[in-house]
Amino acid sequence: MNFKKIHIGELIKQRVYETEIEHMRICKFFDCTEKEIAEMYEAENLYPDVIMKWCKLLEYDFFRIYTQHLILYAPINQEKYSKKKTGKSALPSFRKSIYTQEVIEFILELILTGQKTKTEIISDYNIPKTTLYKWLQKYSATEGKKEKNNDV
Repeated sequence: MNFKKIHIGELIKQRVYETEIEHMRICKFFDCTEKEIAEMYEAENLYPDVIMKWCKLLEYDFFRIYTQHLILYAPINQEKYSKKKTGKSALPSFRKSIYTQEVIEFILELILTGQKTKTEIISDYNIPKTTLYKWLQKYSATEGKKEKNNDV
């Protein structure tokens, strides 16, 4: 999964393939033709209300993909957006960044394949050093257990 370059149409098409939903059902749900559905599959971007409908139909949260992009490529700078500067917002406040399993695997793969160093990961993605080292310890231990179980 490439979180940097998101092509929502391709991802939706993949999910349709995985769920094996019939095209007639999709057309009826969206009240459109098969040609219009095919155009959505080709679209790199879709309106949020259209993505929301796809989320409901396919029972998959496509917005999380965009959230992961923000976590990796546009982390919030706490100093820049402190409450002192902006005051209390009427917008909902979310917990700190929660890293999904896919993001953790993506980061660890960059390190294990030598594409990025630990220092580069910490700098580029603003991931705390302790978090990164906990992931390395936890998931390298998990991989070792898997290999031992496969040997038996």
